[in-house]
Amino acid sequence: MLTRAATASTLLLSTLCVLVAPLALADDGPVVGGHCEGESSWVTVCRQEPGRPSGHGKTQKLSGKRENTDSKPRLQTCVVERLDPQPPASDPVWKGHKSADGAIYARVCLSDALGHAAGADTLPDVFWAAEAPAVNVDPEQLAQEAVDRMLLAGPDIANPTPTGRYLVGMPMWMWVNEGPTTYGPNKASASLAGVTVTATAKVTKIDWVMGDGSAVTCQGPGTKYAAAYGKQDSPTCGHTYKRTSPSGHGGKYTVIATATWTVDWQVNGGGETGQFTEVRRSQQQVAIGELQVVR
Repeated sequence: MLTRAATASTLLLSTLCVLVAPLALADDGPVVGGHCEGESSWVTVCRQEPGRPSGHGKTQKLSGKRENTDSKPRLQTCVVERLDPQPPASDPVWKGHKSADGAIYARVCLSDALGHAAGADTLPDVFWAAEAPAVNVDPEQLAQEAVDRMLLAGPDIANPTPTGRYLVGMPMWMWVNEGPTTYGPNKASASLAGVTVTATAKVTKIDWVMGDGSAVTCQGPGTKYAAAYGKQDSPTCGHTYKRTSPSGHGGKYTVIATATWTVDWQVNGGGETGQFTEVRRSQQQVAIGELQVVR
């Protein structure tokens, strides 16, 4: 049984693996883990993996001061394929059926196939069926598999900086550095069972929580400040503090920037399209003081 299962895992790896071509540096390994479940005994595309975040969000993970903060359940992909060669008629897996009545199939999820490739004793689900199970690929799930490899992160806050000097009543200009993983655009494709989906992700807004009870929503990356602008307000993204930062908590305000990534996806060659969003967050500490007049 182990030999047949091992053969099934090897056979299905080429069909199962999601092919990704990210624009930015990304993890080459597919997302693994969980189990298959569905309406029949030969699930073709599995869905729920308890205890793991969804593709509509990634595991909370810090990268510097940036973090991914969604918590929806992770979706898991599986496929079914006819075993070739078929087991001998004497194999118990036939359960009394004959080859003329149907065939032996194997169901493998990403976790099963990759676990076996890594040397683990993982056994795919091998079973008899009268007809070939239909392949049912969820294109949005493929789009999410592509997004997972983009390594989307929270905003790369350029200003305010912890070392900056910020004063009560003086306009603060807020802006972020634009990169493939922190602002976009970021593009990747994923394939399964002959279906290829291309996804493109870009930040469409950043919500700033300033730490003093104020919030600001900016539709773009913000405008970089230059001395020539003097004391005028930022034309795109800014805030003016009306009181100094608190004496406690290190004497600083915690500024939180939450980016909303909009992901547009399309089945290659025309056909179904869709859109969903991802949320990523970063934070920064800033001190706000008062101008001291020396006499």
